[in-house]
Amino acid sequence: MTRQLTINYPETFPDALGQSQEQFEQAAKWAMAVKLFELKQLSSGMAAMLLGVERTTFLLKLADYGVPMIDLDERELQSDLDNA
Repeated sequence: MTRQLTINYPETFPDALGQSQEQFEQAAKWAMAVKLFELKQLSSGMAAMLLGVERTTFLLKLADYGVPMIDLDERELQSDLDNA
């Protein structure tokens, strides 16, 4: 089952950003998915599913938002290296 989220916004927002309504809504959807991923509330696979794109597409687009694909602290990175 899928659910739908509706967000109200002024009709001038897309024009103010030089975008069509469709472009603005797609950008908002991407921003939400990226932020939820950055906050570790969604996995990359879940975020990609939300957007209807491949996981690799989502991961490669993270750089456009300044969000790293992998965000490990020093301890987590060392543990991964030790277990590799």
